[in-house]
Amino acid sequence: MDKRALGRTGPTVSALGLGCMGMSDFYGPADRGESMATIHAALDAGITLLDTGDFYGIGHNELLIREAVAGRARDSFELSVKFGALRDPARGFTGYDGRPLAVKNFLAYSLGRLGVDHIDIYRPARLDPNVPIEDTVGAIAEMVQAGYVKHIGLSEVGADTIRRAAKVHPIADLQIEYSLLSRGIEADILPTCRELGIGVTAYGVLSRGLISGHWQKDHSAPRDFRSVSPRFSGANLDANLALVERLREVADELQVSVAHLAKLASAFPPDVAAGGRYPADHLVHLDSEKRKTA
Repeated sequence: MDKRALGRTGPTVSALGLGCMGMSDFYGPADRGESMATIHAALDAGITLLDTGDFYGIGHNELLIREAVAGRARDSFELSVKFGALRDPARGFTGYDGRPLAVKNFLAYSLGRLGVDHIDIYRPARLDPNVPIEDTVGAIAEMVQAGYVKHIGLSEVGADTIRRAAKVHPIADLQIEYSLLSRGIEADILPTCRELGIGVTAYGVLSRGLISGHWQKDHSAPRDFRSVSPRFSGANLDANLALVERLREVADELQVSVAHLAKLASAFPPDVAAGGRYPADHLVHLDSEKRKTA
């Protein structure tokens, strides 16, 4: 497994990471045995970066990871944890909390659920519009000094927020969606990260399965985030699946899978996707999309 340093100041991790979100939430029912086997197979294959969030399954995901890594040396893997999302008993989302006291509270619970004495990369899941990013990052920086966190990351924030955060403490990486259908970061966010020496950890590289070549129009599952995603709905879905067929034609000629052509940017120019990445009511917390919605 190839390894890469996350930016100028971050840890060296496997070039591929394992996002564990779907093992607890957002994509419909998950099989616990399969989830455990997947984590074990990833670690055995040399993947060292495990990504989670304290709100994935409302703590379930962290407990799952704790069990999966039991018995493995702590320095053989890195934990990336997002925090800040507030949920209710019905598993709905009620906002984000980036206050310094909340940061430390969230961290205490994550350390306990994961059963570790430190987290390798700790990051707010979204920008709290009521708390300056300087305050949130400053609180994490205190936890770095105390030894509970090794590195600070960000998630789904725009260029201005990245610059402000980086003035408080070195930022290891930005976690953000980046794929043929989601190329918005190329205008401002990606150049800013390059300038500041911040790594980019891309998620949704196959657009949550939409451009994998296997997505079916009639797919449905309870509690699947994609059922409310604009890109997976109505005419938007038809338009996006038509784009996938352009990939399939080339894939068939080369005798490879559609997923193998994820670098075929010419077929997916910026902003070609029909529909946004998230529902409209989510955009208030998506600082990375402010350039588009302003």
